[in-house]
Amino acid sequence: MEARITGHTGLLCLLGSPVGHSGSPAMYNYSYERLGIDYAYVAFDVKEDQVPAAIDAIRTLNIRGGNVTMPDKIAMAKAMDELSPAARIIGAVNTFVNDNGRLKGYITDGEGYVNNLKDHGVDIKGKKITVCGGGGAATAIQVQCALDGAREISIFNIRDKFFDRTLATAEAIRRECPGCTVNVFDLDDQALLTKEIQSSDIFCNATIVGMKPMDDQSVVRDLSAFHKGLVVSDVVYNPGETKLLREAGEAGCQTIGGKGMLMWQGVAAFKIHTGMDMPVEEVRARFYS
Repeated sequence: MEARITGHTGLLCLLGSPVGHSGSPAMYNYSYERLGIDYAYVAFDVKEDQVPAAIDAIRTLNIRGGNVTMPDKIAMAKAMDELSPAARIIGAVNTFVNDNGRLKGYITDGEGYVNNLKDHGVDIKGKKITVCGGGGAATAIQVQCALDGAREISIFNIRDKFFDRTLATAEAIRRECPGCTVNVFDLDDQALLTKEIQSSDIFCNATIVGMKPMDDQSVVRDLSAFHKGLVVSDVVYNPGETKLLREAGEAGCQTIGGKGMLMWQGVAAFKIHTGMDMPVEEVRARFYS
């Protein structure tokens, strides 16, 4: 990389804490080099209470943009000069761009999910989707699916600290996308979950259930929920095939894992930052195979 760093090289970054495990710098720097873009990407460990200082540094150093991970997504949204429609509804950002000191925030998690569906031949428009989860990824998926034309969204979440936020998200979606019917249910009602999945085109697990050490668990306990024509997706990407996906596949459903969502949200951010298309197939083979 040092051979291509010049006095004109633009800087992009990842903000969050911790960030040492992130694969984003390798993926983005590889893509810049492949396309001959004079940018460099680094990770900065920034805690939530340090976000205002980071914003000052971004403006002072003219950092072109970057990505945001936990726990900084909400604080960064509050510091933006402008928000994309999805980021405004959710109140969080995972991507930002700096245009001469004016900062605009985006949330590409939901776009990554929808584009991962498209990559597998599935279009959300006009479909009914049932989503389990009320955290950041779940909310982004729900909002983006509504913005992209989903007919109906049924949201299931446990009655935890996110439940009120789930209700607020549903209300925001109804307000912004009146053509989309949005329902919120208690995840403990497994009979209702089964019924909603049976009437859905797509099911998404956007919880951590299925991720290690819960890799022996699934949010769907009644396997009669799975039916012919149902697409079952998971945001969990380690393991690549969760118990949910394995059982859904055995029932004849099309299954889509979470690794592609991770890649496609990065693809969307890359486009926002550079105006160019990431070399997707090369990135897929090198980082997501």
